[in-house]
Amino acid sequence: MRIPGPAGFSSTRFSSTPGRVCRALLLALPMLAPGHAAADEVKVWATGAYSFSDELGGFRITGASGIGTKDDPLVITEELNSSTPVTLTIRTTKPIQAFGPSGEFANGIMYMRIDVLNNSGQAWVEFQFELQEILNQPSVFGDGLSFDQRNKTPDNIWSSNFADFDRDFEPYDRLLFKNGKVDPLKTARFEFLMTDYTPRWTFYLVQDPRIPTG
Repeated sequence: MRIPGPAGFSSTRFSSTPGRVCRALLLALPMLAPGHAAADEVKVWATGAYSFSDELGGFRITGASGIGTKDDPLVITEELNSSTPVTLTIRTTKPIQAFGPSGEFANGIMYMRIDVLNNSGQAWVEFQFELQEILNQPSVFGDGLSFDQRNKTPDNIWSSNFADFDRDFEPYDRLLFKNGKVDPLKTARFEFLMTDYTPRWTFYLVQDPRIPTG
């Protein structure tokens, strides 16, 4: 279990109480397109023992709540403006303690609900999530991070718009929702459990909407 955090990082950097949402302005990124004088705000949304950021671009977080239990999952609402992969940055904001009380500690047990608005202008026919401990590198078995890999018959994976799912664990930790569709300007809900038995201070969730290939 990785208890020490990175230099200069405080586990109480974002003050919050379990189940209550607080927002902190992280930074402002200037828009590169000509004619835009305003900055594109990037925000950190802190809830429970974690914070969630859209700092890597391509989408916008619009809300966050919950502490990560089955009865009170971490709920992230988002808007995706294209049909290309985007990456959610997740950081711990409380001390790390594997299997400690949810909300008080980053305990490696994260029941998730993600509500995604399709503002891409294209219908999505599949939607894939991928976990990464190191950005742009596959999450391998030994890192302890997965979509509840130890549970061979999960009953907590569900989507409002897709009937089926597949999980892949080697060499990637991926969860693919399929046999469904999300039309433009519609919202899809995804529910699943993320586990990290060697918790890290920072990890990533790649989200990849798929469009018809034919």
